[in-house]
Amino acid sequence: MTIFEIGTGYTSIPARISAATEIVVEQLTNSLLRLNHKALIVDLKDKNRAHTTLPIEEVAVPKFLFKTDTSLGIMHKVKRVSYSIALARKLNKLIKKTEGDIVLHFHNQYNLYFFLKLTRKSRLKNVTIGYTVHSYVWHGDWDDIKDVVKKRYFQEVYCCQKADAVFTLNPVVTAMLTEHCNVSPNKVHNVINGINTDVYCPLDDEQKKEAFKHFNINPYAKIILQVGSVCDRKNQLDTLIKITPLLKRRNDVMYCFAGGVIDENYLQNINDEAHKQGISEQVKYLGELQPGSELNMLYGIAQAAVMNSKSEAFCLVVFESLAAGTPTFVNHAIMQSQPSFNDHESEGILPIDEDFASQLENIINNHDLHSKLAIKGRDMIRDSFSWDIAAKQYLQFLCTQ
Repeated sequence: MTIFEIGTGYTSIPARISAATEIVVEQLTNSLLRLNHKALIVDLKDKNRAHTTLPIEEVAVPKFLFKTDTSLGIMHKVKRVSYSIALARKLNKLIKKTEGDIVLHFHNQYNLYFFLKLTRKSRLKNVTIGYTVHSYVWHGDWDDIKDVVKKRYFQEVYCCQKADAVFTLNPVVTAMLTEHCNVSPNKVHNVINGINTDVYCPLDDEQKKEAFKHFNINPYAKIILQVGSVCDRKNQLDTLIKITPLLKRRNDVMYCFAGGVIDENYLQNINDEAHKQGISEQVKYLGELQPGSELNMLYGIAQAAVMNSKSEAFCLVVFESLAAGTPTFVNHAIMQSQPSFNDHESEGILPIDEDFASQLENIINNHDLHSKLAIKGRDMIRDSFSWDIAAKQYLQFLCTQ
């Protein structure tokens, strides 16, 4: 059996930017190979691809589309469609020349939708199609999201209906698909994403000194960290407002946030709020960091991390921060949508209360509590959320089709 992990075409693998789905494809392939399965990645052609030893089949798209990697406007959609059509042609060629059973594991609605439309059914006799839902849209009440689904995610619904196995990252998505989108419950499976605990790990004292220097931050600062794209959905402004009392009480506390800017106006609103409150010197945007060692450096010097998004499919940054030994606060909406967080509450995961500023100050002041939560969080990630565990979950269902 040959397993093809399909890159989305957003940016090349390994990702140089914080692209969660590309990280999933890379790490899942690593684990499949480690578990002695024949696996390779099909991905966007990139002459500047970051170094990797993973086997990759490349798909070419017009050069002018490369500059739209992180833009989510019309050109981004043109790139998605262009890549998806080229990808369908590439996959048809790979199917034709590959002997034995084949698994195609897709992670993006455009990719699978165009593949299904451009591929004869007779060519799929020895092919199992898996599709993982990474979209954040599926959270909330159906009446609130159904119009968005019909306008922007009809392709994803079609993909889930046609795939042999559908993978969701939390039961909320499973319920939406099976109860409202005519997707058979028998083929929908809840799985985890994993964390590479060799990459995301605690820093020693010397590494912390280097990290503070790298980010140009006072080594005595107590950092509250939020990682994610800068936009309303990620809710950085609300975090800042909630912790402003702490920043005003203590000038040694900083709010640092990192991620690609989706909405420039939203970033300006954050800066304006900090200025209005007289805490601009304690609020720092660190830009978009490269996944892996650089991002781990930032987690490693934070006193606490924050997940305050309005919706998420799977909160990879929470598990990254926990693996790095950083206690992480999670808001009510995400706690409700991610049952695994409730299962592991007090193991490094802390629900955000009304007096969030006081919660954070307690973590900063109580060294023993901080150390206890850091150890418990990392142990929990290592024991329950490794990539090998995730890969075995996928294989359990893909190999039985």
